[in-house]
This record gives sequence, C-alpha cells and structure tokens, in this order.
Amino acid sequence: MALDPLEWIIIGVIVVVIFLWGPTKIPALARALGRAKREYQEGKKEGGSE
Repeated sequence: MALDPLEWIIIGVIVVVIFLWGPTKIPALARALGRAKREYQEGKKEGGSE
C-alpha cells in the first residue's frame, strides 16, 4: 500500500516540527492548542446565547 503525496507532506511536516521544537515541547504545544480550542468553543457558546 503506497502513501499518497499528501500523506508524505504530513509526515514531512511532523518530522520538521520535531526537529525545530524538539520532542519535549510538542506536548506543551498540544496542550496550548487544546486550551485555545476550548476557550474558543466556550466563547462561541456564550456569544450565541445573547
């Protein structure tokens, strides 16, 4: 089963991110993204109820 070009791009981006920030920073980045998404969804919910 061969990989599509898009899958190779995604793999390449992941490898570059690991080299740039290192494996220890990635969990912190994922946590920050999760918090930002949660805050966005809460703000969206509060804004829609007015």
